[in-house]
Amino acid sequence: MQIELRINGATRSVDVPRSATLLSVLRDDLGLTGTRYGCGIGRCGACSVIADSRAVASCLLTAEQAGRMEITTIEGLASGATLHPVQEAFVAEDAMQCGYCTSGMVISAAALLEHISHPTEPEIRESLAGNLCRCGVYGRAIRAVQRAAG
Repeated sequence: MQIELRINGATRSVDVPRSATLLSVLRDDLGLTGTRYGCGIGRCGACSVIADSRAVASCLLTAEQAGRMEITTIEGLASGATLHPVQEAFVAEDAMQCGYCTSGMVISAAALLEHISHPTEPEIRESLAGNLCRCGVYGRAIRAVQRAAG
């Protein structure tokens, strides 16, 4: 099936099976590997992207569904060599260890800040609740979101 996807501000045309997930299209067809494969069932947050201004699990979204949405991946947050404020804050707060969950957390935080410019700590915790981190950087991630909002 031929579909057009609006990803990171550009329209991309791909020929994929009807059952293809957005995650597989991003990684395998478009080479956007910053979005990670984690659990495959929408519970870990590693594959999060921003779809129409909200963080969603790209492993649960079909490419066909995504064709009706504006998608932003981790690669689309930066503007050229200038990092997104959330990316800068994650670096400044050392809010990553192995880095596998980082792109999903950054996406969730960026989506939160699009809607709430100065979130409370409980709001930040809620927005990151769907992102599992085996290294346990939650405290630093919360501080990073607070820094980006401040």
